[in-house]
Amino acid sequence: MANTERVLIHPAVDNGIRKGNPDFSGGVLSCHCASNPVKLRVGAQTAHNHVCGCTKCWKPDGAIFSQVAVVSRDAVEVLENGDKLDIVNAQAPIQRYRCRDCGVHMYGRIENRDHPFYGLDFVHTELSAEEGWSAPEFAAFVSSVIESGVDPSRMDGIRGRLRELGLHPYDTLSPPLMDAIATHVAKQQATPAPAGARQSAPPPPQQEPASTPPVRESESMLTRLLNKLFGGGRQ
Repeated sequence: MANTERVLIHPAVDNGIRKGNPDFSGGVLSCHCASNPVKLRVGAQTAHNHVCGCTKCWKPDGAIFSQVAVVSRDAVEVLENGDKLDIVNAQAPIQRYRCRDCGVHMYGRIENRDHPFYGLDFVHTELSAEEGWSAPEFAAFVSSVIESGVDPSRMDGIRGRLRELGLHPYDTLSPPLMDAIATHVAKQQATPAPAGARQSAPPPPQQEPASTPPVRESESMLTRLLNKLFGGGRQ
């Protein structure tokens, strides 16, 4: 059995997972600046909260995983000091807005309407003083922590600790999210013939969508799997 002693995942889960409140209606996220912090209102409960091992999500100092959830982009509003926000990489599938002074990521937004997760923003609820946010449900892209410098020999202990916390470790996203991606791709590729139509020849091959697919964010084997599914890296 793997030794899970002194295995730290993220400060928000290391001492156990707090349950979410189904009646919670949102709160304010603040960056780490001591003065003039960027403040963001999230006006709804989040969903699909999870810890993530990818190399792109923001992680607090000392954490090997990030904690990230999704919420409708319509529920996200910058309240204060939005002039301090910069996009980390405008070419990435998720445009992550960070405070240029403290480096904290405030939210991630998808502008590509063909992306499976278009309409959802990615937020870090640990930046809120309010309690009641949706609890983490799983761990995603666990193997990617190796790309961040974690010794591979630690992985058994890390996966064991995640299971102890009730966060099933996946090397992609959770099955419901992967199903959502596959469903989105299947709908995009489907070209049903009109009712009653007769085909005298096989249909022409599918053309690539006009929009630019999400760029690859990592070269791991698992990220290449996601690239095959929907043209991009982690998200």
